[in-house]
Amino acid sequence: MSKLVIVESPTKAKTISKFLGKEFKIESSFGHIRDLPKSKMGIDIEKDFEPEYLIPRDKSKHVKELQALAKKADEVILATDEDREGEAIAWHLVHALKLDEKQAKRIVFHEITKTAIEKALENPRHIYLHLVDAQQARRVLDRLVGYELSPFLWTKVKYGLSAGRVQSVAMRLIVEREREIEKFKTQEYWTIEAKLSPNPPTGGKQHEIFGAKLHSIDGAALKKFDIPSKEQGDKIVADLKGAAYTVEEITKKEVKRSPAAPFTTSTLQQEAARKLGMSAKQTMTLAQKLYELGYITYMRTDSVNLAESALTQAQSVISKKYGKDYVGSTRRYKTKSKGAQEAHEGIRPTDLSVEAGNLEGEDLDAKHAKLYDLIWKRTLASQMPEAIFDQTSVDISTGAKYMFRASGQVMKFDGFIKAYMEDRDEDEETDELPEGHLPELSKNQWLALHELAGKQHFTEPPPRFTDASLVKALESYGIGRPSTYAPTISTILERGYVEKEEKKFKPTTIGLLVNDILVEHFPKIVDYEFTAKMEEYLDEIAEGKLKWQPVIKEFYAPFKENLEEKKTSVKKQVQQTNVPCPICGKHMVIKFGRFGQFMACVDYPECKGTKQLPEEEAAEKKIKEENKQIGGACPVCEHGHLVVKKGRFGFFIGCDKYPECKHIEKIEKKTGVKCPQCDRGDLIEKKARKGGRKFWGCNRYPDCEYATWKFPTADGSTEKTEEKKEAAEE
Repeated sequence: MSKLVIVESPTKAKTISKFLGKEFKIESSFGHIRDLPKSKMGIDIEKDFEPEYLIPRDKSKHVKELQALAKKADEVILATDEDREGEAIAWHLVHALKLDEKQAKRIVFHEITKTAIEKALENPRHIYLHLVDAQQARRVLDRLVGYELSPFLWTKVKYGLSAGRVQSVAMRLIVEREREIEKFKTQEYWTIEAKLSPNPPTGGKQHEIFGAKLHSIDGAALKKFDIPSKEQGDKIVADLKGAAYTVEEITKKEVKRSPAAPFTTSTLQQEAARKLGMSAKQTMTLAQKLYELGYITYMRTDSVNLAESALTQAQSVISKKYGKDYVGSTRRYKTKSKGAQEAHEGIRPTDLSVEAGNLEGEDLDAKHAKLYDLIWKRTLASQMPEAIFDQTSVDISTGAKYMFRASGQVMKFDGFIKAYMEDRDEDEETDELPEGHLPELSKNQWLALHELAGKQHFTEPPPRFTDASLVKALESYGIGRPSTYAPTISTILERGYVEKEEKKFKPTTIGLLVNDILVEHFPKIVDYEFTAKMEEYLDEIAEGKLKWQPVIKEFYAPFKENLEEKKTSVKKQVQQTNVPCPICGKHMVIKFGRFGQFMACVDYPECKGTKQLPEEEAAEKKIKEENKQIGGACPVCEHGHLVVKKGRFGFFIGCDKYPECKHIEKIEKKTGVKCPQCDRGDLIEKKARKGGRKFWGCNRYPDCEYATWKFPTADGSTEKTEEKKEAAEE
């Protein structure tokens, strides 16, 4: 062996080994091989924030193996990912393997192909310490906030809570949106809509009916709330009784719609959430596998640029797949992302001739294929011609006072839409006209009225964040970077600060409380502008414009001073109630325990009276009514009796002789609906392991695998969908 190549993952090592000869030995570091200690801060604040790096116990054996291989090798080549994290892993490898930093060779590539690997080997470089410093700065900053602020939450709210520099800001976004929804007041408004047809009918067609809306009154365009009630709407309808409808003006124009740019990390996460229902974490896990197997380019990127070779191949594949009419001129995109840091390409297939159905590799499944297909279609669409529409707008007069307008557009050429069309979030506004054909009309033509009526509408509150809209919001504020979105969202879910309802984020009680404490007492930590500014500082460190220690020092000094003051001035957070203590009669307060909220005497520890919350009592009572075995003899020990207990994951049935007898039973949340598939089991509420989303499945699983995301109806008539299969798998 003469050359040792070290990458992060075994899959990546296996893929690269296909392209290199026998003189190369490819090994994996299995990610970071040095890290800050878990048991303590690991940062010497007095010594200019010097981090203390350790080799974790579970990595020590592997590091020794790598050290032995490095000693035997004539050359050690570090081939970790081309970003700050990858650069830091390479730097840690140099120190852990005791390599000469000036002699160690560093190669980078943004796709795992034979050409890219060979080109990288021809152009090795040294480790870029500015990138390492930027990664260290982020790690130290997050450690300081987490390890200093989390204990504060333990003493003031509940033991085991955590706070983080970016996670707390993401949490604030979700909480503020929830408060907007709570404060929202629905407002009524009306539109006046007419159904008309040409008179006489055009082209021999009878009653070619189209819709038109009241657009202006006395020459002034109607605003959304100008008709606030049914009474005013009815008055306008009465005024229009007997009116003659004529075409006053026809405006026609051709409009073009351009394709979206190739995927970045952010836009991939957004579209995978919208189109495929995937979480940010799931998307990145699947994309990582596709990258390591050599199917797509590096998936952590801010860039929308495509290599010239990819642009050329795209034209060939488009021509073969869709025809010559869909081959457009080469389109090059420029990165607009604020603070874009990596000079990568956008995310694209490494070989566009490979379609999703041709993917091969261990552990690849339908979800990998779906994500790859999304990337493949988006890349091709970005190089296809614009879609062309004919837009028509018709102003319809009813006399001097009221003017109606009918609008529509018809696709003339589908262009890039043939391959792919970008989805939108539900709160995203658009000025595009709806698809719809209007009949051929001419100026001054009479129109026949078929129906005239007021239509009632109500404003709706802003929607809760989804994975797509939350990633979009984080990016728009400049909070975090491509590699941080998925772990940030996963963290606030795992900590129990938010939960998902119908794939939308909703803050929990503990999440609301933690957010409010941080906003009130540590406003800088959860400030959007401050967090974005800190990202800019990290970018400048990566570019060599700033040293990382002064940036940390400038943040830490006032943060620490404020924290020390708050430790004494902020009282333990409790919620008062009017419920009397069952022991001493004093009022009780709501506290957080290991298994959720409960009521405790305000005079604790002198009085140790506790009580369940009313909703918990009601839930327990219902469980007892629905489960007839409660109160009966334990089927295992036969000495104890079955009682309702509560643990980390909610209520369960257990033996009252615990810990002598550890028998437990799950409590089924029944729906009263028979399984429509086997007709023997009952449909019960379940939760998916990934994300905790509710679904309903047969209680005879795994004998019956029926599952649905939709709440089953009384007759059990739920339609089968692909989502059911995914629910059962999860």
